[in-house]
Amino acid sequence: MMWILAIAAAAAAVLFVPPLRRAVLTGPIFGLYKKILPPMSQTEKEALEAGTVWWDGELFSGKPNWSRLLAYPVPRLTAEEQSFVANECDELCRLADEWDTTTKHLDLSAEAWRYVKDKGFLGMIIPKKYGGLEFSAYAHSCVVQKLSTKCSAAAVSVMVPNSLGPAELILHYGTEEQKNHYLPRLAKGQEIPAFALTSPWAGSDAASIPDTAIVCKGQWQGREVIGMKVTWDKRYITLGPICTVLGLAFRLFDPDKLLGSVEDVGITCALVPSNHPGVTIGRRHAPLNAVWQNGPTSGKEVFMPLDWIIGGPAMAGQGWRMLMECLAAGRSISLPSSNTGMAKLAVRGTGGYARVRSQFKTPIGKFEGIEEPLARMGGNLYLMDAVRVMTAGAVDLGEKPSVVSAIAKYHVTERGRKIVNDAMDVQGGKAICMGPNNFIARAYQQMPVGITVEGANILTRSLIIFGQGAIRCHPYVLKEFLAVREGDSDKALRAFDAALAGHVGFTVSNAIRAFVMGLTGSHFVRVPQNIAPETTRYYQQLTRFSSAFAFLADVSMLLLGGDLKRKEKLSARLGDILSLMYLCSATLKRYESEGRQEADAPLMHWAIWDSMFAAQNAFEGVIANYPNKLVAWFLHRFIFPLGRPYVVPSDRLGHQVAKLLIEPSDTRDRLTAGMYLARREDDAIGVIELALDATLAAEKVEAKIRAAEKAGRIERRVGGGEMQLARHAMEAGAISPDELALIEQRNRLRDKVIRVDDFPADFGLREALRVEPALRAAA
Repeated sequence: MMWILAIAAAAAAVLFVPPLRRAVLTGPIFGLYKKILPPMSQTEKEALEAGTVWWDGELFSGKPNWSRLLAYPVPRLTAEEQSFVANECDELCRLADEWDTTTKHLDLSAEAWRYVKDKGFLGMIIPKKYGGLEFSAYAHSCVVQKLSTKCSAAAVSVMVPNSLGPAELILHYGTEEQKNHYLPRLAKGQEIPAFALTSPWAGSDAASIPDTAIVCKGQWQGREVIGMKVTWDKRYITLGPICTVLGLAFRLFDPDKLLGSVEDVGITCALVPSNHPGVTIGRRHAPLNAVWQNGPTSGKEVFMPLDWIIGGPAMAGQGWRMLMECLAAGRSISLPSSNTGMAKLAVRGTGGYARVRSQFKTPIGKFEGIEEPLARMGGNLYLMDAVRVMTAGAVDLGEKPSVVSAIAKYHVTERGRKIVNDAMDVQGGKAICMGPNNFIARAYQQMPVGITVEGANILTRSLIIFGQGAIRCHPYVLKEFLAVREGDSDKALRAFDAALAGHVGFTVSNAIRAFVMGLTGSHFVRVPQNIAPETTRYYQQLTRFSSAFAFLADVSMLLLGGDLKRKEKLSARLGDILSLMYLCSATLKRYESEGRQEADAPLMHWAIWDSMFAAQNAFEGVIANYPNKLVAWFLHRFIFPLGRPYVVPSDRLGHQVAKLLIEPSDTRDRLTAGMYLARREDDAIGVIELALDATLAAEKVEAKIRAAEKAGRIERRVGGGEMQLARHAMEAGAISPDELALIEQRNRLRDKVIRVDDFPADFGLREALRVEPALRAAA
C-alpha cells in the first residue's frame, strides 16, 4: 500500500511542482517541440500577431461567456450618418443606374463622379480635421450596403478608397507631413487612390511579393539623395486606371547597407504619384463586365525618395504588418457589406416577383418548389446581415479582428452567392435576359469577384480561418510558439512549462465537458437568464459544440502536428465549425438586439438550424477522415455519444420563412432594411413594389368575382379572358368600377414586371457608331 502512495506522491510532485515538472517532464518535451516546430518567417510572425482576438477567442475557449456577447453595444448611426445614408446615398443611387453604367458610360457617369467627390464619399474614414466625414465603421458599412443594392460601380468606387488603401495606411502609419498633404486631398476627391499589392506571381501568397526596390543614391529635385529604385508588375488594381496616387507594396533591399546593417529590409509600402516618370498605368481589366475601374500597373527601376515610404524611412520593412492590421479592419466591412446589399436586392425583388408572377392561377411563391429556395434566401440573408452588423460593430469597438474578418468575408460572400443563384432560379427566363428591367443578372455575373478578392475563398477556408485561428484564438498555442522563440533559455522553458500545463488542463477539461454535455444533451448547461426562452437550447448546444470543437482541435494539433497545415480539408472543416458558431452567435445577438421580434423568429430559427446542422456535418467530416481510425472511433463516441442532435430545417419552418418574403410586412422591411427603394415604375425594384401592392389589392377583388361566379351571378364566356369576366362582374354589380380599376392596374404593373427586355438585331451598335462621332465633335 505504501509503495502505491509513494508512486502517487511522486507523480503528483512531477505534475504539480513546477521546478520538478520542468526538469522531468516539460524540459524534454520543450526540446522535442523546438526540433519539430517548423521555422517561422518574419512575415508569418507578423501575420499571426496582426489584429486582435475577439468573440472568436470565446468560441475557442470551450465555454463561451454569452453575457459578454449580449453586452456588446449594438452599433447605431449618428444623426449625421443617418442623414447621409438617407439623402446623399439615395441621390448617388439615383445618379448611378446599373444598366447605363455598364452599357453606356462603362464607368460611373461624370455627374455621379462629381457627386461622389463633392459629397465626401471618398473620405468617410478620414477625420474631420483633415476634411473627411469621420464616419463609424458601421456607417461605412451601411453606405456600401445601400450603394450595392443599386450599382456595383458606385459601391466599389466608394468602398475601395475607404478600405485597405492609401488613406487607411496614411491615417495609421503616415508621417505628419504625409497626413497633412494627402488626407485633405483624398477627402475632397482631389486625389484618387489605388493600392497595388497583387502581382502575377504572388496572388493569394501575397507575402511572396516579387516586386523589389533597391536602396541607392540618385538625383531628386536637383540634388543627390538616398532613395530607391523600384521595379513592379501588378494587376487587379481597383481604381488603378484613374488613380492619381498609387499605394505600392514591394520588398526593399539595401545591398550597400546605406540604411543600416540589414540587407533584406522587408516588405515596404510607399505612396507614388501616378504621373511620376516611369510609372505605367491606365489600361483596364474587364472583371466579369463590371465597369468599376480596375487594371494593371508597372514600373522598372523607378527612382523615388525614401520620404515616399508610408511613415517615412523609419517604417521601411514594416509594410506587411501594416497590411495585415488594416486588412483585418477593412475586410470586416467591405465585402460583407457589399454582398449583404446584393442579397437584399435579390431577396426583396425576388420575393415580390414570386407573388406577382402567377402560373396555374397561383402565385409561384406559393408552390413548394419555389418555397424551398425562398426559405434559403430569407434565412441566409437574416444571418448575413447579423454578421455584417456585429463585425462592423467590433471594428467600432477598436478591434482589428483578423480571424473574424476572414470568417465574415468567406461566409457572407458564399451565402450571397447562394442567394443570387436561388434568385436566378426563381425568376427563370426573366433573369437570364439582360436589360434595364433585369435587376439580378449583373449581381449574378459579378458575384465571383467577391469570392475571389481580399483572400480567395478556397484559400481563406482551407488555410486561414483555422490555421490562424488555432494559433491566435487558442488560449495557449501562441504562448507555446512564442516561448520556443524566446532567446533566454531559462525564461523560455518557464514560459513553455506554464503554457503547456495550462494547455493540458484545458484539453482535459473540454474533453470531459464535451462528453458530459453529449450524454445529457446539454440540457443542464447554464445560460444567461435574460435571453429569449425560445433560444435557450441554441445557447446550450453552442456551448456543447464549443467544448467539442476545442477538444477536437487540440487532439488534431497533437496527433497531426505540422501535417495539419497540409491536411487542408481537415483544417477547412475545423474552420467551418468555428465559423458556424460565430454565425450562430451573430444571429442570436441580432434577435436580442432587435427586441425578439416574434414575427422574425422563423428567420432566426431557420438560420440557426441550418448552421448547426452544417457544423454537425463538419464535425463528422473531420472525424470520418481522421488518419487514425481508432482515434476517430474514440472521438465520435466522445462528441456524439447519443447521436447527432440536428437535422435540416423543417419544411414547415421553410414555409413560414418563404411566406414572409412574398407579402409586405414589418418583417420583410426589417430583413431588407438599408437598401435603396424607389417606388417608381421606371425602377426595376420599384415597379415590383408597386405591382406587389396592386396584386394584394386585386386578390380581394378576384375573391368577389369567384364568389359571384360560384353563386351563378356571372358566367365565364367561351373565349373570354379574366378581364372580360371582371367587366361582366362589374356590370352585374358584383364589383365596383373602382375595383375593376384595381384589376386593370394590377395587370398593367404585372405585365411591366414580367416583361423581358429586347433590343435591335445589332443591339443598337450601328446607331451608337453613327451617333458617337457626332457627340465627340459637339463636345
